[in-house]
Amino acid sequence: MSSKAQAILIGSRVIVLDIEKARELFQRGFFGKFIGIDKVKPDEVSKVARPLELSLLEALYLLDEGRIEVVDISGKVLSRDELLEVGRKYIANFDLLYEVYRDLRSRGYVVRTGLKYGTYFAVYEKGPGIDHAPYLVHVLEPGSKLEPLDIIRAGRLSHTVRKKFILAYRDKIYGKVNYLVLSWFTP
Repeated sequence: MSSKAQAILIGSRVIVLDIEKARELFQRGFFGKFIGIDKVKPDEVSKVARPLELSLLEALYLLDEGRIEVVDISGKVLSRDELLEVGRKYIANFDLLYEVYRDLRSRGYVVRTGLKYGTYFAVYEKGPGIDHAPYLVHVLEPGSKLEPLDIIRAGRLSHTVRKKFILAYRDKIYGKVNYLVLSWFTP
């Protein structure tokens, strides 16, 4: 990326107005969603003339990577800590979600919302429009209980949509993110 893209924080939304920068962010990592467009195939990005909306997780990641700067509505540049506080205000357990998001991105995966599957993340090996997300990742919050029915429900859903269900959690001893893959087994 030639220079940092500027993103404007409006409430809980982070918007990249510069169309060229928006295209670059999408093309180089599948970040964000073009406003008013449901799906964009990789070969159609150059034709898109819409701003890009980033999630707060994506915005913090891109800020950490030095690819964007985030400003508020008055034009004041926000620090990482200020953006982190916004994330914590709007999203429960934001720190852990970001830790998992960052870890998956660092492993080379494309991480998108998994909301339509009832999970936190849908994870691609290459990216939307190139391959289907083979993984659904649910983040276990510290101290949360996982009921057998929840596991069965998640297993059935992921099997139905032909994806592997992964539980992400922070290891209590070492403090790092670990993953537990659940696969459907038919004897």
